[in-house]
Formats: sequence, structure tokens, C-alpha cells
Amino acid sequence: MEQKLRVGILGATGMVGQRFIALLDQHPWYEVVTVAASPRSAGKTYEEAVGDRWKMETPMPESVKKLVVLDVNRIEEVAQTVDFVFSAVDMSKEEIKKIEEAYAQTETPVVSNNSAHRWTKDVPMVIPEINSSHFELIEAQKQRLQTTRGFIAVKPNCSIQSYTPCLAAWKEFEPEEVIATTYQAISGAGKTFADWPEMVENIIPFIGGEEEKSEEEPLRVLGTVKKGEVEKAALPKISCQCVRVPVLNGHTAAVFVRFKKKPTKEELIDRLVHFEGFPQEAKLPSAPGQFIQYLEDENRPQVKADVDYEKGMGVSVGRLREDSVYDFKFIGLSHNTVRGAAGGAVLCAEALTAKGYIGRK
Repeated sequence: MEQKLRVGILGATGMVGQRFIALLDQHPWYEVVTVAASPRSAGKTYEEAVGDRWKMETPMPESVKKLVVLDVNRIEEVAQTVDFVFSAVDMSKEEIKKIEEAYAQTETPVVSNNSAHRWTKDVPMVIPEINSSHFELIEAQKQRLQTTRGFIAVKPNCSIQSYTPCLAAWKEFEPEEVIATTYQAISGAGKTFADWPEMVENIIPFIGGEEEKSEEEPLRVLGTVKKGEVEKAALPKISCQCVRVPVLNGHTAAVFVRFKKKPTKEELIDRLVHFEGFPQEAKLPSAPGQFIQYLEDENRPQVKADVDYEKGMGVSVGRLREDSVYDFKFIGLSHNTVRGAAGGAVLCAEALTAKGYIGRK
């Protein structure tokens, strides 16, 4: 790409906004030129607005420190400075729907980390290795919004990233039933241990809305586009429990699967390690070289050892074995704020750019 695309971050001061900033530093295709947040942050430099709330492991990039934060509600002002935006705004679902559509209607593509539009029928919800074909929904969405280049695309919930890729890799064996328990990191709630001391040496057996998302969103990702909307996959039926655990980054899932066509363990592992999609074919900048790794050690995957696999963009699987009730069971691990949040959205944007949906205004 001869000239980098100009990127804006909506909700730039929050944890996911910060992760976007960190991931996009020195990106070969994109340059963050605009940061937008709530009116209380507007007018300050990004460094001043974030203050001591920078939560990333790496230092704040010098390139954004002196950017003046714009009011995210001043849509035209923000939109005229960028080619597209990433959305990580902290608002009610209805407010998010409204503001993301308003940005799209300025002819600014919106790649969103938020959940508000995940079930809007003409908005693609994409894990690029699995269902990048769903981007074709954008044409129907543009007709509804009456735009020529503005649209919204979203990534799915962080909780499904550690097992849905496995179900996609095993599609030929027709998974019928899935039982999953996810053990979710506190960064998924935008927290660190410093600001959530109650989580030290504790688990909380409830995360609002996560179980419903974990059961339903994989079926949309695994579905097919028909007549301008996604027809959900009928199977597998998924039942999930979601638990908050004292881990900073990394969602782990313990999963049981029943198949219509019984595979061997060797076949399942083979499909995992050879599974790839459009990001690998197109060699997108943020794409993991190998999307899913299988670990033979019975003590893996572990958060400390494996959460940063492929710079946090890969999925780690282990302990695949036959089960006495279901056919097989396994453990999956993914990085919830990289693959599961900002990194997944960046990969979506790269796929959209490669497919011609995002370009210079």
C-alpha cells in the first residue's frame, strides 16, 4: 500500500481503545490520525485524557500522545479526518447502534468491537478465517443506509474465540451438540487487578449476557448468507456456562462435543492444525501464520505459556481425548483483548481492505 489509510478510534481512552492504539502502532497499512472519546476527554491530548489509566503492557506510542481528543458525538468533525474508524465506544446498546449508523452514513466504514449490531440482519459478524464471505451482506446494508462506501462490520464476542474455530475446522464431521464452560479473564470486563482487587483469589460464576452470546453467536458465524441476511446454522446445539477467573488476559474453554459422523482423534488434530482461511491466503498483516496450534503436553494450553501464541492472534488447543458421555472433549485458549477484541477487529479491517470494501475517501 503506497499511502497508509487514515484511521480513527471511537472510544479511544478505554481498554479496548487502548488495545487498538497499541496494535496499530507501526501498522503497514493504517495510521491512527484521530482519537475520539466522551465530551469529558475532548480537547485534551490523548496522553492527558488517559492519564494513569494506560493499561497496555507496552508504552503508549509517541505518535498518539499529542493527538487532541475529539468529541465522539461530533460525528461530521471526526469523519472528515479519516478513511474509516474502529468503534469501541462505551454507551448503551441503542446509543451504539445510532452512533455507528450515523458514522456509516457519513460514508465512513465502521469496524466495531461492540455487540450492538451483531444481530442486525445486514451487518456481517465475522471471524475472518471462518466466514469472511459474510462481508457480502454489506451491499444490502448500503442499500438500507443509502450509502456508497459507508457500512458497519462487527467481530463476535471474545468468549467464543477459543472453541468456535475448532467447530469450523471440524465441519465435515457435523458437530451436533456442544457443552462449553469458559473461564474468562478480567480484562474482558475492562479491568486490571489494581482496579478490581475483589478478583484476586476469587472466581465469579456469572458474567452478564455472556452465556447467551456464547451459545448463539457461533451459530451466526457458522451460518450461510441467503437473501441479504444470515441463516443461522441449525447445529450444533450449544450450552455454555461463563465464569470470571483471576487471570488478566486469556479466555480458556473446557468443551465437550458430539458429532454426527464420528472422527478419530488424529483426524480432528489434523483438521485443526491445517485450518486456514482468507487471512492466511491473502497474507494479511495481522493474520497468524498458523491459526490453531495443537499442544500434545497434557498440561497445555496454559495462559502464561500460550496466550500470546501468534502475537495473541492464534488459538491454542490441547487435551483432546475421547469422552465417556460425549464423543470428544478438549481445552481451548484465546487472547480475549487481541484475537477476541481489538486484534480481531483489525484483522476484519484488513480483510475488508483486501476485498476492496475499505479504501481512501
